[in-house]
Parts: sequence; C-alpha cells; structure tokens
Amino acid sequence: MTLEIKSFQQLTTNELYEVLQLRSEVFVVEQECVYQDIDGNDLNAIHLLGKQGKQVVAYARILKAGTYFKEVAIGRVVVQQAARKKGWAQKIMIAALKYIKDEMQETKVTLSAQTYLIQFYESLGFKTVGAEYLEDGIPHIQMQYLSTP
Repeated sequence: MTLEIKSFQQLTTNELYEVLQLRSEVFVVEQECVYQDIDGNDLNAIHLLGKQGKQVVAYARILKAGTYFKEVAIGRVVVQQAARKKGWAQKIMIAALKYIKDEMQETKVTLSAQTYLIQFYESLGFKTVGAEYLEDGIPHIQMQYLSTP
C-alpha cells in the first residue's frame, strides 16, 4: 500500500469518488448504519489515502482543532474489507499521527472510536476518555493521544 496525504482541493475527482464509495461501502452498507457521511468537514480536512495500485483501499481524515473536538481529530478510519489484516489501518494511523505532530505542530489528538476497536487504538498510544456512548446507533468511546512536543 502506498500512502498519499492531500487537502480536499488536491483530491482528484476519481479519488474523491473512491473515498466516498469506500466509506459508504463500510460504514453504511457493511455496518448497516444510516447516517450523513458527507458532513461538510471533508472540505477543510486533510485526507490520507491508502492505495493499492491506483485504487483507494484505506482512508482516514484529519480535522483541525475545533472542527469536531476541541483538539485535532482523526476520523473516518476505514479499510476495504478485502484489504484487511495487512496492517494498513495501523500504517495509515501512524502516518496521520506523524502528520499532526510534524506539519500541524499539535500534540493532542482526539477520536471517537467504535468500542470494538479500543485495543487497536490503545496499541497506538490512545487512552479512553469517559464512558461509552451511541453515535449513529453504534457504541463508541472517546479516545485521546498525547505525543511529546
């Protein structure tokens, strides 16, 4: 998998289509969750594209502080079902954390994790914050990451 990091304006039409298709394929169809994926936040987000050849098979977005949480946030972390179990979710998250620290000069990151993924995010250094809650009908928990300056 190759990784590309882009602003919304840098995304090609095909890349945007593939990102939205992947997010819908996993979050709406596979997880049977009806929600408004296109929320306006993509316009100002940083987009991490994991590609196998030219196809987007993994994705995450970074939101500036104050957009979703008080801190910088990582969201919409997704890997195509056929591409799972290859370590790509970890690779894309490590790239996101590196970008946040190096390019955004931020040390605190918050995300809303589906609770079944707590161990995955803990393996990257995230810690749970607060109690479990429902987001779009799916159990989630807020998690935070703090890197050294």
